[in-house]
Amino acid sequence: MKYISKLFVVIAFMMLGEYAVAQPPVRKREKETKKETTTYNIPMSERAKSQYPKNELPTEVVWKRDLYRVLDLKKEKNASLYYPVEPMGNSVNLFTYIFRLILDNSITAYAYNLDGYESFTPENRVNPSDMLDNFRIYYEYAEDSTFVVGTSDIPSGEVLSYYIKESYYFDQRTSTYNHRVTAICPVLHRAGEFTSEVTKYPMFWLNYEEIAPLLARQTVMTSSYNNVSTMSLDDYFVKHCYEGEIYKTVNLRNLALSQYCKDSTEIRKEQQKIEKQLSDFEANLWNPVKPVLSDTTQVESDSVATDAKEAKENKKTKRATKSSKSKQKKEKVSKSSSSSKSSGSGSARVSVRRQRR
Repeated sequence: MKYISKLFVVIAFMMLGEYAVAQPPVRKREKETKKETTTYNIPMSERAKSQYPKNELPTEVVWKRDLYRVLDLKKEKNASLYYPVEPMGNSVNLFTYIFRLILDNSITAYAYNLDGYESFTPENRVNPSDMLDNFRIYYEYAEDSTFVVGTSDIPSGEVLSYYIKESYYFDQRTSTYNHRVTAICPVLHRAGEFTSEVTKYPMFWLNYEEIAPLLARQTVMTSSYNNVSTMSLDDYFVKHCYEGEIYKTVNLRNLALSQYCKDSTEIRKEQQKIEKQLSDFEANLWNPVKPVLSDTTQVESDSVATDAKEAKENKKTKRATKSSKSKQKKEKVSKSSSSSKSSGSGSARVSVRRQRR
């Protein structure tokens, strides 16, 4: 009986040793699996959001211009927002990341209206179920009434462009000129059922100030040459690492470039004109000769410069006219003197000599 009890004790110790040796790798695998599945699904607390440094747009500025750009994800500089198309470990593209955050109610999506302008009001909030139904995205309901969308069902491969809104402004309180992204809209490129023609569907607007703390938590690869080169999505937009063309500005007529330009050539010229206006404003901002704090002062300075230029040209014209008249007078005088000399040399010289008596 003693031997049997000893045998049981030895077997128990052996099993305990095997369990102790096998436990760390199991825990490590569980930790990695949990990390992969919940990295971008954990909602950010309000306390964590409050600790994120806010970079809000000043409400009172002396000059501001809002414009909209389209980011083509096929371009090399924008590829960081598109790849990887499907998640690879903790690496996900921008749309997959924000899509999961919307389903988890961590961020709010706002409707894309027909005029193309964003409105971050409660009335324009998008219900996730409506978004899934409108864009025909397959989903299931979980037991807690949440939406479950498989990784392969997320249409991240069809989101081939983004609309972004930028604000260029001069803050007189800090004497700084800045521009930043204020809104983002993913655009779905999808071919029709009976045609190969691709149609673009703007999905929803996102308030950048709301999603910035969450974008700061997700990194993307920024170089194909150096795979270690990464940055957060927030830094990507703050540092303006993207490349996009202007397709609309906030203007009095509420028109996009394509609505008042005849063809692509005129659109391209208008884009270059707007880009030059922005660069010229920044270049002339610190020039004391040409103050450009507002449109009124700019017009006044332009009118004064024009008047001075015209006065200078008139002065030059008067001088030229005066010099030409004096030149003509001199020529007349020289001609008359030369003619008198010639006439005197041609006649005989007569001399009178008196005789003494």
